[in-house]
Amino acid sequence: MKQPYISLHDGNRIPQIGAGVLRIDNGDVARVVEDALEVGYRHIDTAAGYGNEEGVGLGLEHAGFAKGVNREHLWLTTKLRDSQQGYDSALRACESQLKLLRVDYLDMYMIHWPTPFDWRSEETWKAFTQLRDAGVIKTLGVCNFMPSDLDRLYTATGEYPAVNQIELHPTFQQQEVVDYCVQHHIAVQAYSPMARGADLTAGGEKLIKIAEDHDATVAQVILAWHLEKGTIIIPKSVHKTRLKENFESMHVELTRSEMEYIDSLDTHERAGHDPATFSYS
Repeated sequence: MKQPYISLHDGNRIPQIGAGVLRIDNGDVARVVEDALEVGYRHIDTAAGYGNEEGVGLGLEHAGFAKGVNREHLWLTTKLRDSQQGYDSALRACESQLKLLRVDYLDMYMIHWPTPFDWRSEETWKAFTQLRDAGVIKTLGVCNFMPSDLDRLYTATGEYPAVNQIELHPTFQQQEVVDYCVQHHIAVQAYSPMARGADLTAGGEKLIKIAEDHDATVAQVILAWHLEKGTIIIPKSVHKTRLKENFESMHVELTRSEMEYIDSLDTHERAGHDPATFSYS
């Protein structure tokens, strides 16, 4: 089975399964990136706020994916540090991040948090569009934007992001945000797709039984649920065997009743930070 892709409203296509590198130390992440690429991932997701872009760049370079033909087949995402939002600061930040990542362009650059209490997304977006026009960025995205933030951005710029990366997993499905994104042709990307492991036990014996019926793990079942819904996912692991397991979730095909059961696990309880108050400085 070929790796699935999601078509974006800007004409680009993003691999639906990526490798996230949140909370992986700069000294360890190069190996994780190399392992992910060897397994078959062609989508790496990092951020300035993670403090590991230099290590990601080393991993890409060692694996031969920082330049040349291999680079053309890789989707690389990074995010702007919230303290560097603004026009001039975003331009400077992107230049620095490209050097750390050892690449000439980014497939996607994202505003990491909307910071509605210190709104600078309008000025930041102007810098993003300039970078896109210069060929330094292919796709513009945001993270953690709620419908009110997306409305505010569109009113100011006349443009919706191609992707909105949000906390999304069986026990926190954010259906209102997802519905808004679908209505406005914004692809939804899930971080913490298993609630940092907490959702592995959310379904109890029933989720275990579903996994057994598919000769799969519970993690693969949850990721397959995301994939069936058309969500882009970036599960994280530092272990090569787990990276492979996550990647192979694309082979799991759930029934309608199994999908509906996982839908029923929503508790509407966030595991991470509230976008209305949080800043990843």
